[in-house]
Amino acid sequence: MTTKNNNLAGIVYIIIAMLVFSLQDIAVKWIGGDYSVIQIVVLRSLVALPATLVLFRLEGGRGLPSTQHHLLEYVRGFFFFLSFTAYMMGIAALPLAELATIRNSGPLLITLLSVIWLSEKVDARHWIALMIGFIGVLLIVKPGSASFNLGSIFALIAVSFYAINTILTRKLRGADSSATMSYYSSLVYLVASLILAPLPAIVGEMPDAHPSIAFLFRAWTMPSLLDLMIMAGLGLVWAVGMYFVARAYSAAQASVAAPFEYLGLPITAFWGFLFWMEVPTIATVIGAVLTIVSGLYILYRDRQHTQKAKRRVTSDEL
Repeated sequence: MTTKNNNLAGIVYIIIAMLVFSLQDIAVKWIGGDYSVIQIVVLRSLVALPATLVLFRLEGGRGLPSTQHHLLEYVRGFFFFLSFTAYMMGIAALPLAELATIRNSGPLLITLLSVIWLSEKVDARHWIALMIGFIGVLLIVKPGSASFNLGSIFALIAVSFYAINTILTRKLRGADSSATMSYYSSLVYLVASLILAPLPAIVGEMPDAHPSIAFLFRAWTMPSLLDLMIMAGLGLVWAVGMYFVARAYSAAQASVAAPFEYLGLPITAFWGFLFWMEVPTIATVIGAVLTIVSGLYILYRDRQHTQKAKRRVTSDEL
C-alpha cells in the first residue's frame, strides 16, 4: 500500500475513533442524572479490563501484559482515572459543545508541559499560538462571570491530567505497547474506583449541590437492564475507540492523522443539538475556532520541525 493510501486509511480510522468516542459523551449525559459517577466507572472498568487483553492478543501478545516500569504505569493509570472521572463530572454540567472545546485544548497544555518538563524549545510563534488557544478556552470558561460553570473546572482538570499522561506515555512508548499501557490503566481504574466506591455512602447524597458534585456523591442504585448495558458498553466504546486510534497512527503519519481528531468537536456538538437541543453560544463558537486554529498551527509547526530534523539526519549520513 502506498504512503498516500496509508494516510487515507489512517484518516478514516481516526474519524471512526472520534465517532466511537463521542458515544461515551452521549451515554454518560443520558444516564448521569440517575447514578453515581463512581458506579459508572466501576462497571465500565469491569468491561474495559478484559477488553484490553483482547487488544493485547491483537498485538500478538501472550499471557498477561507485563512491564519493567510498574510505578510509571500505575501513576499514569491513576492520572487517567482522575482525568476520566473529572471529565465525566464535567459532562453532568456542561453543554457537549463547550466540553468538547475545552477537551480540544489538550495539545496546548501538552506543548506547555513539554517546554516545562522536557525542556523542549519553542519559538515565538509557538507561544503566540498557545496564548491565542488559551484565550479561546477563557472565552468558554468565563472565569469570574455570572455565567461561570463549575463544570468547566472539572473539564480543565480532566484535560490537565490527560496532558500529563501524554508526557508519561512518551516516556513509556519505547518500552511498553499501547495494549500493555491500556491494560495497566484499566487495572488502576478498577482498583481506584472500587476504593472510592464507599464514598457516596460515607459522605451522603448532595442533591442540591452543583450537578458535577452531586454526580460524584449520588448513592448507588440498581440500574435498569438498559442502563446496565450502557454502563458496560462504555468499556467497549473505550476499547474499540482505542483500537481505531492505534490503527490510525500505525497506518498514517501522526502529523497527518492528528488534525482529524478535532472532528470530535463538531461530532459531539451535533449530538448535543440532536438529543438535548444544545445550541452553542457565540462565545463558544469563537473560543472553539481560536482553540482549534492554534492547535492545528502547533501541529503544523511540529511537523515542520520533525521534517527538518529528518533532513538534517539524512544530510549528516551523506
